[in-house]
Order: sequence, then structure tokens, then C-alpha cells
Amino acid sequence: MSGHSKWATIKRKKGAADAKRGKIFTKLIKEITIAARQGGGDPAGNPRLRLAIDNAKAANMPADNVDRAIKKATGELEGVSYVELMYEGYGPGGVAILVEVATDNKNRTVAEVRHIFSKMGGSMGESGSVAWMFERKGIISIKRDGKSEDEVMEIVLDAGADDMQTEEDIFEVTTSLESFETVRKTLVDKSLEIENASLEWIAKNTLAVGGEDAEKVVKIIESLEDNDDVQNVFSNADIQE
Repeated sequence: MSGHSKWATIKRKKGAADAKRGKIFTKLIKEITIAARQGGGDPAGNPRLRLAIDNAKAANMPADNVDRAIKKATGELEGVSYVELMYEGYGPGGVAILVEVATDNKNRTVAEVRHIFSKMGGSMGESGSVAWMFERKGIISIKRDGKSEDEVMEIVLDAGADDMQTEEDIFEVTTSLESFETVRKTLVDKSLEIENASLEWIAKNTLAVGGEDAEKVVKIIESLEDNDDVQNVFSNADIQE
């Protein structure tokens, strides 16, 4: 199993717990707010906002929350302005880590992220220090719902996806950046239930880590993801059982 898939499994289990605590709603509202502020409040003409709204629906976020976030972004309601940043660093065992944040206070966020890295045995790096190890890809998680792997694989590849991996209860589809929206729309048109769709930084090559280092890597990434300003964390770690 690849490092991405292994970590994806961990993230999904954690995502379920986050949803219960409402933490995932905070991240989704930030994404909706940023998307609407950058591209306008009409999802029909704003692909990033449309995607954010779809993910919010999949997470069972109330429609009122979505509408309020859009209105705050477009100035109809008073709201907070967020800036997007990416931090880079190394975790235990030399693992590369990318951290995407959305914050209303850069000084606070960078201090908190740096503290997490150092506390957990890692270190922050300069801009560009690890980003070159990753490439931008579309990742779409489809609920299995009794569908056969061959059936879904045919639909996925015909739609223009790069690859598909089968896990416990989902099919995980990988696409190029350019074909992401086309593939996503095709899967929706084919009545496949999408659990989540997002653009992610995927490691070109993974780094195997096990034992104590693996435990520390999981802890550092979980600690980063628990930070309210952190939207996403990506790593080249291939966690060994």
C-alpha cells in the first residue's frame, strides 16, 4: 500500500472524529469563504466554490452555514478575511511535510506551526525546501456501496482519471490537475456517491518510516491538523505497520 493511501486511511478515520467535534466544519467554512471572496458567490461560475459546497454537503454541513459563509465573503455580512499560506518542514526520520493554512493572523499561525514541528522532533524549512518532492493532483473518494471494482474502474478510466485504488469502503481516484473537474463531474453524472474531492499535494516518491519514527510522524501531522488555522497537511511518509 502506498504512503499516500496509508495516510489517506488514517486521515479518513480522523476526519470522522473531527466531524463529530465540528472541527471539519471550521475548515470547510474557511475554504468556502476564501473561494467566494476570490471567485464570487455564484458556484455556477466559481469551480472552487462549487467544489467546497459539494464537500460541505457530503460532510452534512447545514445549508445555512454555507450561505452565511458566502455572504460574509461577498460583503453581505461582516466577516473575517483569511490569507492562504503554505509552510514546509521535516518530521522525524527526515519525512517531508507540507502544511496549507488559512489564517487571519500570520504571526500567530507561523509561531504555532513552528512550535508543533519543534515539539514533535521536526523542523520548519525554507520556502521550496520540500515542495519540489510533491506534485499537485486531484483526489476523489467514492463510496463503494456494493459496486464492483471492475465496474467503477472502467468508468473512472473512461472519464480520464490517472489511477484508482481500492480500500475498505471507498475507491480512491487520482487525476491530473487539468482533468480533475471533468472526472468529478462524470462520476457525479454516473450516480457514484463522492465522499470527498480535493486538490492535494502528492509525494513523487514516498519514504518508508516505521517504529518510533512512524509514531512521531503520525503525532506531528495529527497535531498540525488539530490546529484551527491548518487546512491540510501532506507528507511523503509511507507508514509501516
